[in-house]
Parts: sequence; structure tokens; C-alpha cells
Amino acid sequence: MKKKILFVCLGNICRSPSAEAVFKGLVRNKGVHDKFEIDSAGTYGYHEGELADRRMQSHAVKRGYNLTSISRPFKPGSDWDRFDYIIAMDDSNLRDLKEMARYGDDLKKLFKMTDFSKNFNYNEVPDPYYGGEQGFELVLDLLEDAGEGFYEFLEKG
Repeated sequence: MKKKILFVCLGNICRSPSAEAVFKGLVRNKGVHDKFEIDSAGTYGYHEGELADRRMQSHAVKRGYNLTSISRPFKPGSDWDRFDYIIAMDDSNLRDLKEMARYGDDLKKLFKMTDFSKNFNYNEVPDPYYGGEQGFELVLDLLEDAGEGFYEFLEKG
């Protein structure tokens, strides 16, 4: 049975599509991509139907990641049932998702990306949208690190 994972940020154009691409790359490199279903969404639908931010795409491509997802809002009616793990990028996303939870079982699926960090000591994956180039690189650094930690968590579970 496939493990179904949904990465969530605010607008689903920077952090969560990057997390999706990084984690897809990680499981592909480990030869286990067929054991996963990986997607991303936003807590708000500001950018619904749009591709990932061009700046984020550009930084991701330099590391071999292709951000192909199309932005969509989180759908409480179906996403809680469809996914096994729902991974928020920051405290605000986590709060929003908790408010959308229907019952306790939904909350058991909810984690924050930085919960799985191994080498970085960040409490959140910061939103790079209004920052400079370094912000996009930092997001990818954090996602690669936490992605490895998340994969190890899944392997133990």
C-alpha cells in the first residue's frame, strides 16, 4: 500500500511544491518512488491553477528538481481522507490545518516539516516569497534536510 503524503504551505507556489519535488526526488533516488503518492496544496487558494513561483523553479532546477505541480487549495472534505501524512511548512499553516480538522483522527496525520530536521535548527520553513535569492536556497536546504529525516521517520513507522 502506498504512503500518501501532502505538503502544505500558504499559497502552494514556493515551499510546498518544492517539498513535493524534493521528496519525490529523494524517494526516486532510493528506488522506492512507486511506494509513495506525493502532492502539495495551500491553506489558501490565492494562486489556484498557477505553476510554482518562477524564482523557486529556477533555484530548484539548479539542484535537479522540476516543480511541475499546479497550485491548489487544501480540500478538507477529501484531503484528510486521502492522505496519510499532512506536512505543514510553518506554524501558521499548522494552525490553519488544525482549524480545518474534522476530528481527532485528522490531527494524528498532521506534522510540521521542521519536526524532521536533522542538521538545521529552524522551527519553520520560512516563506521566501518576499525575500531575496538566499531565501529560496534556504528553503531547499531545509527541505532536503527535513525530507531525509521524514523518510527515516516513515521507515521506522
